[in-house]
Amino acid sequence: MKSVFKHFVFVFLFSAAFLNAKAQGLSSLQIDTIVERTLKAFQVPGIAVGVIKDGKLIHAKGYGVRSLNNPQPVDENTLFGIASNSKAFTSAAIGILVDEGKIKWDDKVRDYIPEFKLYDPYVTEDFRIRDLLTHRCGLGLGAGDLMFFPDSANFNVQNAIFNLRYLKPESAFRTKFQYNNLMFITAGEIVARVSGESWFSFIENRFFKPLGMSQSSAQYNRLSNKSNIIEPHAICDGKLMTISHHNSELMSAAGTIFSNVTDISKWLIALMNNARYGENNAKTLFSQKVLNEMMGAQMSIPVAAPGTYNTHFSAYGLGFFLKDVKGYKEVSHSGGLPGNVTQLTMIPELGLGIIVLTNQQEGGAFKAITDAIKDSYLDMGRKDIDRVYMYAASRNKNVNYANHLMDSIYKVVNSNLKLKVKANLAQYAGTFSDAWFGDVVFSMQNGKLIFESKKSPKMKGELFLYKNNTLLVKWYDRSFDADAWVRIKMSDEGKVIGFTMEAISPMTDFSFDFDDLDFKVK
Repeated sequence: MKSVFKHFVFVFLFSAAFLNAKAQGLSSLQIDTIVERTLKAFQVPGIAVGVIKDGKLIHAKGYGVRSLNNPQPVDENTLFGIASNSKAFTSAAIGILVDEGKIKWDDKVRDYIPEFKLYDPYVTEDFRIRDLLTHRCGLGLGAGDLMFFPDSANFNVQNAIFNLRYLKPESAFRTKFQYNNLMFITAGEIVARVSGESWFSFIENRFFKPLGMSQSSAQYNRLSNKSNIIEPHAICDGKLMTISHHNSELMSAAGTIFSNVTDISKWLIALMNNARYGENNAKTLFSQKVLNEMMGAQMSIPVAAPGTYNTHFSAYGLGFFLKDVKGYKEVSHSGGLPGNVTQLTMIPELGLGIIVLTNQQEGGAFKAITDAIKDSYLDMGRKDIDRVYMYAASRNKNVNYANHLMDSIYKVVNSNLKLKVKANLAQYAGTFSDAWFGDVVFSMQNGKLIFESKKSPKMKGELFLYKNNTLLVKWYDRSFDADAWVRIKMSDEGKVIGFTMEAISPMTDFSFDFDDLDFKVK
């Protein structure tokens, strides 16, 4: 019996030691290998990765180059746009004002922004501050994003709030999760009006300065030092190229922060330490009550299948996505700007934080790295999964499908051109107007029909005949990956009376919100 007992104890201790070793996560060398594979698999020039464990930044490193044009190395201090990872800062800013007794989560938005008006009068009157931060307003995915996407659009915060009244809802209020940036922009305006300082200044003064995030800025133009910053990259007509920084001031509270692994780790460490920071954690950014609201489920998100992490529940908090992974609560968010995507992930019960910043717009890259690191800290009583291979294969499948679709469509367009199909493109020339997006002009220039937006100058391209009264607009800026159908509306008398639009490729970013446009002849 004693020998059996000793054997049992030995096996138990060996197994416990193995699991404990497994729980220690990947070594820095192993992370290096995964990131190097990711750089190649997804054609990403540069990546920065940070890993936090039990309140300490245990891995902080850059990989690849900041720019193909100027191949200086990425390091832990290289700045990236964190995009929608800015949303948690906006929620926390509202939380500070709640702590100070200046507002309440469930105050009506119109109490602070009287001109706030949505399509439905009831929704307008009952809309609360909490609703701004939970993506449940009823508007469709990305509704209104063309007011700041691409960044040449000439709209300000006041325009954006005013134009909300023209956007028709896709679902009933508070019934469905549908991601929306304009509501966070509106929340940023509440921060400004209640605090008496701009959203940019509030974020820098109430978060960056206390936490010592000295290299970060709330917006690209506010960066005092741009000597160590990435250039964004995108694949344009099959070739990887640098593109310009997305530099919209309107986007503000929805996603304009620039930071790096060194600085953003301080934010995640504070969040996982109950919003406390400083020597002996004697200082607080905001109350535990506010943190509970941010990291508590506010809006349910359907889970299609448990997947590899055996996930059964998913929700949105206030600026964070929430779900269960192998029995633990994960708090995360991703961020996307043209040519620059990021992900921040926390599993507070494990004291684990993961930061992945990239200078290319392939979301599978940050997901592969994040999940590979996450896997190593979870109780993975199963065969390890090659996340880089999995997500790269999925991405390649989607890209191949999209390319095949676009090739087949342009084959028709080119055939029309070669056969000189008689199409009186001049009949479509004119000025058209949409209630919130403003004027678009179709004009004949050197025998070509050109699309030009008056409020968003980068939205310019050539219109081609596809079939009947369906045209295709091919944007001159090929980084958009957003060529679109232009469906002409005709009167019973055969006159052009307007048009609608729709993105063609399934790879088009949802912020090219063509579906909410309805142009009429001006």
